[in-house]
Amino acid sequence: MAKAKKNFVLVDSNNKDTNHVFKSAQPRGAALKAVNKLAKDLGKQEVSGLAIRLRERGTKPARIHCFTGERKRVKAPDNRPAWLPEMIWKANVKKSGVERL
Repeated sequence: MAKAKKNFVLVDSNNKDTNHVFKSAQPRGAALKAVNKLAKDLGKQEVSGLAIRLRERGTKPARIHCFTGERKRVKAPDNRPAWLPEMIWKANVKKSGVERL
């Protein structure tokens, strides 16, 4: 059975919610989606050292999951399907902690 998905809201540096909401069972999944979204919003192809703060909805006191992320262009695996291009975008995040407000 699939895990229930949670909503994570992107938070700016002033602890204000933005209008970006990411759905995932785990905070890391939402952070990976956020890296791709923010890279596109910034108009950059590759990003590195991007600070991501996600507030988990429905928790009191509010939990803010903090990550640093990057997005790189990498070679696709050799056993890729025919429709997948040779070079793909790969996001990576590292959790730096949890804040409670």
